[in-house]
Amino acid sequence: MSDRKVKIGTVQMTCSSNPEENLSKATEKIKEAAAQGAQIVCLQELFKSLYFCDVEDYDNFNLAESIPGPSTEAISAVAKELGVVVIASLFEKRAQGIYHNTTAVLDADGTYLGKYRKMHIPDDPGYYEKFYFTPGDLGYKVFKTKFATIGVLICWDQWYPEGARITALKGAEVLFYPTAIGWHKDQDIDTNDEQYQAWQTIQRSHSVANGVPVVSVNRVGNEGEMKFWGGSFVTNAFGKLLYKASHDQEEIHVQELDLSKSDQYRTHWPFMRDRRIDSYQPITKRFIDEE
Repeated sequence: MSDRKVKIGTVQMTCSSNPEENLSKATEKIKEAAAQGAQIVCLQELFKSLYFCDVEDYDNFNLAESIPGPSTEAISAVAKELGVVVIASLFEKRAQGIYHNTTAVLDADGTYLGKYRKMHIPDDPGYYEKFYFTPGDLGYKVFKTKFATIGVLICWDQWYPEGARITALKGAEVLFYPTAIGWHKDQDIDTNDEQYQAWQTIQRSHSVANGVPVVSVNRVGNEGEMKFWGGSFVTNAFGKLLYKASHDQEEIHVQELDLSKSDQYRTHWPFMRDRRIDSYQPITKRFIDEE
């Protein structure tokens, strides 16, 4: 099979309390990535604001917007101007009282291809997302862009191999994870390292198991009690780390991926071939405590 190469741009950045300022900043960074040759650019989770889920505050619902809406229109114009695909994570207001953590995909001609709503919603100290977000109801999604068929999952989805597997089975050639995760500012270094390594390892395992590259884009900077740990990364189709960002700096990176390599890895390591789909029905149970 001939090479199918695509250049992926990752935007790891700090955010402010001003949504329009963040949108403008993200737009400039998309342009910078495109100038470096990026064909698909992924922004981090909820890039238009500070990570507001660290508190339960009704006023934060005012940050939400319709999708498609003003932000997707602005990003669509940039995507069309530059000829790049953009993956944009936004706070969606679906209806009165129904909100989602949603990622929109804009094709290289500016076309709005659709959205994915985050399926797994955490509720932990500093991450009170169940207060804000209704779980996704669109299922796992792939998007046929100009340059590749991509799958998009969001942050907490990272920990669930089922989501990655289903998205890959639907034809995703690359898995993208916009994310917002960090350390408590007073946490010790050993715990910080353990948490980051677990986060990276679980996502690299999705790459190995499914024979597709993984692109994970995290925010960076201090916000309230949290230090967002950056560390955005890109793997090849067998989990090899091709790029890893710093933990404390804004970074734009463009990484070339050869999508034809998935066939090679899936042939030499035939995990897809050897799946025992006849035996997996128990996975739909919450816990297997009765036979």
